[in-house]
Amino acid sequence: MSYSIESNLGELLDNEQTKAILEQHLPGIASHPSIGMGRSMPLKTVAGFSGGMITDAHLAKIAEDFAKLA
Repeated sequence: MSYSIESNLGELLDNEQTKAILEQHLPGIASHPSIGMGRSMPLKTVAGFSGGMITDAHLAKIAEDFAKLA
């Protein structure tokens, strides 16, 4: 399975490789108090609700690292 910023956050957090990438770029995302609300949404959508905590630059770097997994 390939992963992208369009993948649901829950799927990304449930996979050890993609979770590690998320934690590298967004430290503490897996334990954020509001993470439960975003698990069913694509990461790109969650970024829109993050109040600027997940920027386009973060998404670009995360996407690059996900592409390396394929």
